[in-house]
Amino acid sequence: MTPSNSQDLNILTVDVEDWFHILDLESSPDREGWSNLDSRVLANTEALIELFDEHKAKATFFVVGWVAWKHPEVVRAIADAGHEVACHSFWHELVPHHSRESFRADVSAARSLLQDLSGQAVEGFRAPGWSIGPEQAWAFEELLEAGFSYDASLVPGKVSHGGYEHNLQQPHLIQCSGGELLEIPTPTARFGPWRVPYSGGGYLRFFPYRYIQRAAKRTLKDGGPLVIYVHPREIDPAQPRMKMPFKRRFKYYVGLNGTRNKLSRLLKAHPFTSIEAWRAQAEVTALQSIDVRATSGVTPSPDPSRIPPMPPELSLEATP
Repeated sequence: MTPSNSQDLNILTVDVEDWFHILDLESSPDREGWSNLDSRVLANTEALIELFDEHKAKATFFVVGWVAWKHPEVVRAIADAGHEVACHSFWHELVPHHSRESFRADVSAARSLLQDLSGQAVEGFRAPGWSIGPEQAWAFEELLEAGFSYDASLVPGKVSHGGYEHNLQQPHLIQCSGGELLEIPTPTARFGPWRVPYSGGGYLRFFPYRYIQRAAKRTLKDGGPLVIYVHPREIDPAQPRMKMPFKRRFKYYVGLNGTRNKLSRLLKAHPFTSIEAWRAQAEVTALQSIDVRATSGVTPSPDPSRIPPMPPELSLEATP
């Protein structure tokens, strides 16, 4: 799926999670202790909203359901500023750790809460850690069943917790037994023998701006859109540091002092909008798809000890 005027239709996204929501790390605090930690997510999210306003950019904010439950003011601030609210799961757990039942409960609870808080129809989902690969095609069926119309979980290359290697760098369709999902992949660029993301997270913080801009121009030349993603903690050099092996510590904390400047330069160099607005404006001139119907009926067999708990009973009245 390629928009004919993609140079003017680029996508800005935020994965709204707190500084301690680091995946698959032995030293990460238990879920039961999250509420006792000093949260920085509201202040950092508001700082991003102000930055986007400065550049007249709109964004899609993929919000962790637990964050919305404990800090509903975060969701309201996003919605009040005119941005799109989307779902980043409830527990911020890797998809391979879920059973179909736990995944269904997780995304359904998060979507319902986010809709109640934002007053928006929550159409989009992004998996923590880009953790939908070919073996997790069953998740697309669950997303359709839960009411989502698009996904933004795929990276057509290699990443730490996932990756879905194929040739489709532009938005495309996922053909499921239950219907179709629009997929908004994160663009990748050649880095040695690998294709890796370049426009967000640790990659945005690590790569020099000139490399990012060169890769962005290639993405736009190939049909675009340019898709940026950032986490609120990435503009917060003063955030607490967690204990982790050197390689991961480097990945999570490299370049924090320069993230805001790189992001500002990209926002100045290219116009950005939300996925919702992109879908409304893009003129589709080509249609490509991935057919997962042969594998999406698979029942996963996760390690029972890693399956996250069912989300708590959620309602606006019960929200802390």
